[in-house]
Amino acid sequence: MALFANARMYALDSAVAAAWRALFARVSDRAAVQLQWLEHPPPRPLADLWQRDDIGCAFICGYPWSTWSGERRPLPLAVPRPSNSLSERRPRYWSDVVVRADSRFASLADLLGARMAYTSVDSQSGYQALRTMLADRASGRTLFAAMVGPLVTPRRVVDAVLAGDADAGPLDSYCHDLLRRHETAVAARLRVVASTPLTPMPLLATAAATPADVRARLTAALLAVPVDADALQIDGFATVDPEAYAVLAQRAAQADRAGYTRLA
Repeated sequence: MALFANARMYALDSAVAAAWRALFARVSDRAAVQLQWLEHPPPRPLADLWQRDDIGCAFICGYPWSTWSGERRPLPLAVPRPSNSLSERRPRYWSDVVVRADSRFASLADLLGARMAYTSVDSQSGYQALRTMLADRASGRTLFAAMVGPLVTPRRVVDAVLAGDADAGPLDSYCHDLLRRHETAVAARLRVVASTPLTPMPLLATAAATPADVRARLTAALLAVPVDADALQIDGFATVDPEAYAVLAQRAAQADRAGYTRLA
């Protein structure tokens, strides 16, 4: 049975993509499950990937997963434990609101009335995390002069900020870790002015149609497989607590009730 693997969410560049591909090859061998690398490059929607019945192992963002309705919701396999000390070696992350290092902006308050980049509305790190953090402050009013997006990927948010097309943007903290490790010069041109609260990390999942024994073998392999900690900036994987992701839907609903139904 051939299934596909994909790590587009965290394939920052070709080097990181190669590290994920090598890891999935080891998982495939250990689990005795044929995993084939699947290219699904931007701007193709990630939602199309998550709808496929032949996905064996792929990253899915926690927000769309927590709000997914219907029987085809992908099933959890495992979740990375970022090496970043702020994550405390647990499967948690956040969004760093980044500006250019030479920017005049020093705080989130300074950015009110500025241009904010974003990835997509259904992204936790690239949209929802910032929206829910600002909901009480916004009280239904517009906070930014313009929203720049959808830019689809965290890397394009970085590019927009550095090019001056946007004043700031939310950057997935784990993607930021990878950027600091693999593209030091680019990361040095950014500065963090605020960070959102910690939430559960995006998880690796398999299609709902995947047989239970295959899913079990993939999970066991991910939990045991050696990882290239330096290249991937993770200490390994943890089991998924599905209930932990409910907070993402709950915070989004609270922001809706506060009248801040969109990041603006």
